[in-house]
Amino acid sequence: MQPLALTLGEPAGIGPDLALAVWSRRAELGIPRFYIVADPDFLRRRAKQLGLEVPIAAVTPDAAAATFPAALPIVAIEVAARAEPGRPDATSAPAAIASIRRAVSDVLAGAAAAVVTNPVAKNVLYNSGFAEPGHTEFLATLVQEARGKLMRPVMMLWSPELAVVPVTIHLPLRQIFEHLSTELVAETGRIVARDLMARFRIPRPRLVVAGLNPHAGEGGTLGEEDRTIVAPAVARLKAEGIDARGPMPADSLFHERARATYDAALCMYHDQALIPIKTLAFDHAVNVTLGLPFVRTSPDHGTAFDIAGTGRADARSLIAALRLAARLAVAPMPAALSTS
Repeated sequence: MQPLALTLGEPAGIGPDLALAVWSRRAELGIPRFYIVADPDFLRRRAKQLGLEVPIAAVTPDAAAATFPAALPIVAIEVAARAEPGRPDATSAPAAIASIRRAVSDVLAGAAAAVVTNPVAKNVLYNSGFAEPGHTEFLATLVQEARGKLMRPVMMLWSPELAVVPVTIHLPLRQIFEHLSTELVAETGRIVARDLMARFRIPRPRLVVAGLNPHAGEGGTLGEEDRTIVAPAVARLKAEGIDARGPMPADSLFHERARATYDAALCMYHDQALIPIKTLAFDHAVNVTLGLPFVRTSPDHGTAFDIAGTGRADARSLIAALRLAARLAVAPMPAALSTS
């Protein structure tokens, strides 16, 4: 298998710290081989700040796997990163974006098995003029630029305890009602079911769909949306042969007995999905993007500016993201995503 392409993330955050720390423990942890797309001089400086003796080798992707046992392979970007830990600067956004672009280019060209993304700081990107709502949407844009094919990416947060999918993602609560639709819920369910079969090798995925309103609308007395939007979407999924049920009251979906009855929960908005998984699996949940023609995973945490450069960052989520990316990358690409 080709190596994984790991992005730099926000240079001032903990992403670089984690990459260096994980490579340092590669043999002990059995980490799949990866290379990081970054400014080599920046990584050397950060390793010195952390007191880590990490040999760094600037390589091409085809040499990364052979280099990995002896040195941290870096595929260089032509953008210098100069930010100090905890202090994003004018080089932060260009370096983070260049790293993502190169990693996606490599995986689409077959030089990398999957993309694993370190966390970025959205406010830093937005202040630089970045137009996408987030990482997930940017990945879809890059695929469209490269292949001329519009993708519909779906964010899934996965852990052994729970997998959740927010149907709407980075929206203010007041905007959810205008964006949520029967087609959006149904299309999300189709993508989740397809990728759970193809990537996760679950023969018949079981989906549960959370209601938008308290008590899933209580028959319309607490809001009509569950009856007029969510329930018809579930009916469509069932008619297409997908094992889906709902809308179900969200407050009773995430205890242990309930979780044993489904493979993924579709939630109507960001916090409805992320609060339960971050409660159950804060240190080891993984962000997985479904609906793309390649595997992308990411740690389920932010940039943690307050501890960047201190060596105190917890690498468990990045380790889980690398391992899951390697596991999913060996599965065949879903037929519906073929770009041939």
